[in-house]
Amino acid sequence: MTELDRLRAALVAIEPVDERERTSREATVDRLSWGDDVFAEQANDHHVTASAFVVSRRGVILHRHRRLGIWVQPGGHVDAGETPEEAAVRETFEETGLVARHLAPSVLFHVDVHPGPRGHTHYDLRYLLLAEPLDPTPPPDESPDVFWFAREDALARAEPALAAALAKLFDSAYFEHVRDFDA
Repeated sequence: MTELDRLRAALVAIEPVDERERTSREATVDRLSWGDDVFAEQANDHHVTASAFVVSRRGVILHRHRRLGIWVQPGGHVDAGETPEEAAVRETFEETGLVARHLAPSVLFHVDVHPGPRGHTHYDLRYLLLAEPLDPTPPPDESPDVFWFAREDALARAEPALAAALAKLFDSAYFEHVRDFDA
């Protein structure tokens, strides 16, 4: 099974929380069929990105995006030779200073298609990651505004387009049993 076949299967397995996620899932499955490097930021203005809902018993990590000024989960572009799962872990560390890990097997939890910078479209694969409940320590070149949020605070603070995904996260069996999963 190729990487793209594996991603297609993971996308199809997602139970969409709302119409936005359903159409995002369909668009992302379609994007995987275009025949180019779906992750290459420079090759096409429609590319697949990876992000992470990082959880611990303290809640979920959100950071204020340093360019957009909105509260979102850590994430970004998939580097050459990297899987989306690896990109989610790397981006989490780069933006929060937290070492996070996937469940075994990894969980593609949510997908969203949205505008990116410079007229690009991002097909964002959102993974569930676990981290120790430590204070974030973002490096100086990243946003210093990175915090753990409990459900109500996360829903109040996050970019409104994240509300359904965060509600899905906090209502999921994964989050209900996060103490069992703490790193």
